[in-house]
Amino acid sequence: MPHVITEKCLGERYGACIQVCPTEAIHATQHKGQEFSVIDPETCIDCGACVPECPIGAIVPGDDSPEWLKTNADLTPQAKSSPKPAVRPSNDPPRNPKNKLVK
Repeated sequence: MPHVITEKCLGERYGACIQVCPTEAIHATQHKGQEFSVIDPETCIDCGACVPECPIGAIVPGDDSPEWLKTNADLTPQAKSSPKPAVRPSNDPPRNPKNKLVK
C-alpha cells in the first residue's frame, strides 16, 4: 500500500519529501487553492523514505487514510508536470496554526 499526503500539507509544502523519493512519486500541486503535494500511488514503492522528512507528519500509510489515497490518486495526473519546488527549512513554523512540528 502506498503512502499518501494528507490535509496537514495544505498550504504548507516543505518539499524535502519530494527530494528524497527514490521513484519520484511525489509531486507538487495545488489543492483547494493552496500549495499541496501528492504521492502517485502507481509509482510509490512504500519505502517510507519520505515519512521522516515531513516535519508536520502529513505523510501516512494509504490504508490509514483511504480518502486521502483517492485524493492523491485523483490529483497525480495534473501534478506530474509541476516543477520541483524549493525545499522549505524543516524548522520553519507551520503556516496553519492547527499544525505542529513533529520533529
